[in-house]
Amino acid sequence: MELFNRTSSDPSTFILMGTAGLEPAHVWISIPFTMFYIISLLGNVMLLFVVGKEQTLHKPTYLLLCMLALVEIRTSTSIVLKALCIFGFSFKGITVSGCLTQMFFLHAGTMMHSAILVTMAFDRYVAICNHLRYTTIFTNARIVKLGLVGFLRSVLFILPMSLLLSSQPFCANRVIPHTYCNHVAVAKMSCEDITVNRIYGLMTAFVVMGLDLRLIALFYRLIFRSVLRISSKKAYEKALNTCTAHLIVMLISYPTGLLSTLTYRLHESIAPHVHIILANLHLLIPSMLNPIVYGVENKELCDKVVKCTFRMCSHCSTDLKSVQKEGESYLLDNQRCSVPV
Repeated sequence: MELFNRTSSDPSTFILMGTAGLEPAHVWISIPFTMFYIISLLGNVMLLFVVGKEQTLHKPTYLLLCMLALVEIRTSTSIVLKALCIFGFSFKGITVSGCLTQMFFLHAGTMMHSAILVTMAFDRYVAICNHLRYTTIFTNARIVKLGLVGFLRSVLFILPMSLLLSSQPFCANRVIPHTYCNHVAVAKMSCEDITVNRIYGLMTAFVVMGLDLRLIALFYRLIFRSVLRISSKKAYEKALNTCTAHLIVMLISYPTGLLSTLTYRLHESIAPHVHIILANLHLLIPSMLNPIVYGVENKELCDKVVKCTFRMCSHCSTDLKSVQKEGESYLLDNQRCSVPV
């Protein structure tokens, strides 16, 4: 669905070039992209299915995981499907309003992802440092409210960015050397001064994302200070293990985003196709690995996933056997009918 209308009467579209310089290899590049996307989709959908089906997993921690999975599915889908159209079918055109819509979902999803990681850090802080009050502080209703706050924050910060660009006149050369529309790339297509857009984009990145990183660092500083005071080795290891999955997810998400941003700023010294591939992997790899990390590190979730998988397999085998029996009885009845009297 397109959220923004073109202000210009010019019906022309933006052209997304994909990985400039590697056009002959686009079909081959689409293969790992498709595999990563399918693994990401299966992992996140499985997580949503298992948590939704198992009543024992209806807890704040797993509700946060579901929010993270929904954001990752939405963000990766909005980016990867267009990239695969470019790589596989050379469908490079995208309307101005479609480009702005894609940009909105991309940046809003990234900001929402960061907000969920902050909430997860707060969840771990309360679970370790104030565990006696955890059930009263973290309820499902409160998690939903925090999720709504994160969503509203994303919309309020990213919507002006898109609206500022929608009011800009775009030049005749509308070729974007990328697989998707991001703020900087679209802003460069404008014929007017984009100083306000640049300042607002940088302010949003430094203020919002910087604040999120500071909050996460503060929570983990308090967590590690509390853990170091634990005398029991078993309790010490248990406390650290509860943070392992979240720490791995953050190490996957934030450094890849920082690396993608740095390569974009240093585009003169880095080949364009390297930056474009890194920018796509920054969105695909965390989305693919996050459900795997939580499935491996969280024993309760892992057990439920295994049980659900075996249950589905047993249902499938039972249905297959029943269909096979029905087929055999049908053939037997036909044979009886065909016997001459």
